[in-house]
Amino acid sequence: MKNIILSDNQDITCIGMEFLLRQFSKDISIEYTSNKTEIISCLKEHPFSLVILDYTFSNFGSVDELLILNQRFENAHWLLFSEDLSGDFLRRILFSSNAFSVVLKTSELDEINTALKHGLRNERYICGKVANLLISNRTIHDNVKEVLTVKEKEILKEIALGKTTKEVAAGQNLSFHTINTHRKNIFRKLDVNNIQEAIKYAVRAGIIDVADYYI
Repeated sequence: MKNIILSDNQDITCIGMEFLLRQFSKDISIEYTSNKTEIISCLKEHPFSLVILDYTFSNFGSVDELLILNQRFENAHWLLFSEDLSGDFLRRILFSSNAFSVVLKTSELDEINTALKHGLRNERYICGKVANLLISNRTIHDNVKEVLTVKEKEILKEIALGKTTKEVAAGQNLSFHTINTHRKNIFRKLDVNNIQEAIKYAVRAGIIDVADYYI
């Protein structure tokens, strides 16, 4: 039986991913995780797992943490399934280990299915957009550190305090979708991949005050 570790905080993504996986094989076991600690716990029990990870919503503090985990559990295969990832991150991950595959949430369904088929066989797969990025040696976004808007700073500060996207949305009297869009814009402007990286960058850059907020 093939063990799948699925780490994604979007319910609809988890439901869709399980549906697609079970089209390819009924002989699979899916374990849902929400953070790095839970992923490690599952890998200790099932070291040959396929880990499907949305890095942008993970609590990995840096690409180095992910690479160290890959070295620790060398028999696992990783499928990074995120909406967008920075060029520098992708180069470090893909040039460091063949255990990583990448497909974007914006990819066509056929491409996502192909990535899953390869992942179930522990074979590497890189989607077209990412492959073109690596070949052309460009970044997905212009590497310009744009200044965050007042609203983006407010949202980043609230997330730094440990609030979830839903809690921020309620406090700001905005929809979950709107806050999620602000998150994506923050990542793009700071050229980071998840909120932990964004907070660390923002503290170093003085965007948020380390005396008032913690990482």
